[in-house]
Amino acid sequence: MNDIFNGETDATTRSRPAFRSIARELEQQILSGALPVGSTLPSETSLADQFNVSRSTIREAIRLLEQTGIIRRAEGRNKLRITMPRAEDIGARIKTAFLLQETTFEQLWEVLTAIEPMCAAIAATKSSPDDLEKIEDNLRRTETAHAAGDDLVGLDVEFHNLVAAATGNGALQLSRETVGELFYPAFAQVMARLNAGERLILAHRKIFDAIASGDRGEAHSWMDRHIGDFQRGCDLANLDFDAPITGPMSEIS
Repeated sequence: MNDIFNGETDATTRSRPAFRSIARELEQQILSGALPVGSTLPSETSLADQFNVSRSTIREAIRLLEQTGIIRRAEGRNKLRITMPRAEDIGARIKTAFLLQETTFEQLWEVLTAIEPMCAAIAATKSSPDDLEKIEDNLRRTETAHAAGDDLVGLDVEFHNLVAAATGNGALQLSRETVGELFYPAFAQVMARLNAGERLILAHRKIFDAIASGDRGEAHSWMDRHIGDFQRGCDLANLDFDAPITGPMSEIS
């Protein structure tokens, strides 16, 4: 779980508004287990008494913690519970940072060239029968969509997410999904300009076969080729790899 106040100096801490100091203290209590995941957050009145501040200050602190996903209000209920941040909560914050830093497609591609083959290799030794069934179902639907002339971008995103999920490594899965969602606007343009469907399906089939047979080396090799193909496709489609990313696929579709 990321500290929502990372990077603050002692001087910053001293000048921090009261609600931020309280939010930090509550976050530390959650991280230490004093407020365990699944437990109910003390009432506003109780917290106001504890920190000797007004309830409005407590509400501001709670609002900040809700934004990070570490506390959440159950639907239809007033009580707040301590929760693990959802992947989408963490991913959204990372995506925002990438966008503000004007991260380029080339920089994201460099990350994917490291992550994607690793995911395939790990999936070859850790995937479950359920993982394999989901990946194979994706392959069948991709082949059907290609035969019908339908768009394959969403199915390709799903394929890579399923391979990452098959690693059983939540941190690796979150990293891949976050970078992938920002990278795929470029992929959508490549698919629109080039007839790359057959090559994509071949690569996916080879990756799946290697994962299903438990061949780490082959899975890594085919995924590496697959990612390399994408860069060559970008060159052929005259896409500017030095351009900054524009946003997740869901925001531009």
